[in-house]
Order: sequence, then structure tokens, then C-alpha cells
Amino acid sequence: MGLGNQTNALEFILLGFFQDSEHQLMLFGLFLSMFIVTFLGNLFIIIAIVSDSYLHTPMYFFLLNLSFADIGFISTTVPKMLVNIQKQRRSITYAGCITQMYFFMVFGGMDTLLLTVMAYDRFVAICHPLHYPVIMNSHLCGLLVVTSWLISLSYSLIQSLLMLRLSFCTNWEIRHFYCELAQALMLACSDTLINHIILYMVTGLLGFVPFSGILFSYTRIVSSILRIPSTYGKYKAFSTCGSHLSVVSLFYVTGLGVYLSSEASSSSWKGMMASVMYTVVTPMLNPFIYSLRNTDIKRALKKLLGRTFYVQ
Repeated sequence: MGLGNQTNALEFILLGFFQDSEHQLMLFGLFLSMFIVTFLGNLFIIIAIVSDSYLHTPMYFFLLNLSFADIGFISTTVPKMLVNIQKQRRSITYAGCITQMYFFMVFGGMDTLLLTVMAYDRFVAICHPLHYPVIMNSHLCGLLVVTSWLISLSYSLIQSLLMLRLSFCTNWEIRHFYCELAQALMLACSDTLINHIILYMVTGLLGFVPFSGILFSYTRIVSSILRIPSTYGKYKAFSTCGSHLSVVSLFYVTGLGVYLSSEASSSSWKGMMASVMYTVVTPMLNPFIYSLRNTDIKRALKKLLGRTFYVQ
């Protein structure tokens, strides 16, 4: 081939929002505010669940892991972007780019899998309430979460190792605010066939299989709710999965927006805005959805905040 290892440069250039030089200060304040709200919101959810023994149930165990994944998801991309805006730099090291890709895929995959596990939990709770404590025992819950982590970590490691074998020639500019895998593959001057096969295969599996599981669970849930004779019973049953359904809808709508913008449009701005909704706005709204629609979480948060102010 005669290419050899042409990865001579040490940095990728993240063009991202630097293409809008007039609004850098506003963008810095906006993304800093969203990062702080997301971090604190999910952190409060985690602390509330850990500190309140009443919330030591499968549903809240999965929510705790989802909040942790959301913190990791936004922490993978936004802090680096804020540093670059503050220092007026566009670069990220080669090692930093690969690392960012790895953790982005880990936490993004965990969000998808955890939402599926939570749908299964709601399916068992509503469709098989008498057997719920037996089916959703601590061993199964731990196994589901550990399996989700192993799948996410394994796929991300494989894709990151495949990136290390690629050579990059002269173009190191990524038209995004983070090291997006698909755009980085477009810059490679060596064969990326295996990378693309793994990318599309796993994207399909992590997209289609979990979504099918969620759809199946809610089809059965709706069927069971409709058979409940009383209106109050129907409302009470549906209210137990209302927060999860809202988060699922937000996650998949924004995720679909990212996919469609990258496939159907060459506009980097359109793709970046869709990615902001997916990677920043969704993790930020999740704590609000669960805290506003869930009386147990609201009670635990009030108790936690009251205890905090009392100590101070």
C-alpha cells in the first residue's frame, strides 16, 4: 500500500461551535449552565436513592444506574468543549479523541440498555404483580445491570481498538464539538471497511433490539392496563411507568434526530444541534422528568434537601 503509519499529527481539530465566532461567550455560559444542572440533578437522584431505604427497589436501582450513565455521558463531551471555548483552542489530542469516543459509546450504550431493562421491570410489575418480588430479585437485577455494562464496555473497546489501527493523512478536522466516530472514520486514509461493518452492525443491534424490547413491553403493559375495570386503577398502573415512557420517548426521538441529520443532510450545524439534544438536553431533563412525575423521588429529594439545610 505504501501508506505506512501516517498518523504523524498529535491532535484532531474540533471545529464544532467555533464556526460561530460571534457567540462564543453565550455558548460557554449556556453549556456550562446545562452541564451543572445535569450533573447536580442526576447526582441528587443518586444520593436520594442511596440514602432512602424505601427506594431500595429494582426500579430505583435501575434509575440510579441511569443517572450515573447520564453524568458520564455529558461529562465525556461538554467539559472538553468548555475548556476549548475558554482557551480559544480547537484541538484534542489523538489519545484524548480515542478516549472520548470510548466513553461516549460506553455511556450512550448504557442509556439504551438501561431503558430497555427498566421497560422490562415495568412489564413485570404491571403484568405479573404477584410474581414481581420473585422475578425481579436482587440477583437478576444485578445480572441485568452487569450484563449491560459488559456489552457497552466490550463494544466500545473493540471499536476503539479498531480506530487505533487506522492511519490519518493530512485532514484532521472534525466538523463537530466532540470526536464523533463516524466523522473520524471519514478522515482515515486507510481501509475502514471493518470499522464501518462493526459500527453499522452494533448500531443496528443496540438500536433495533432494545427498541423492540421496549415496544413489546409497553404493548403488553397497555393491554394489561386496558383490562383493569376501574379508572383509578388504570391511572395508578399507568402512572408507575409514565416517567420511564417520557424518558424513552425523549431519548429515541433525539437519537433518531441525530441519525437522520447525519444521513440526510450535509449540514454540520444541523447534525450538531441534533447531537446537543441527544447528548446534553436529554440527560439534563431526565432528573426533572423523574422528580416531577414520581412522588417517591419527590419525597426523597425533599427529605434529602431538608436534612442538608438542617445540618448547615
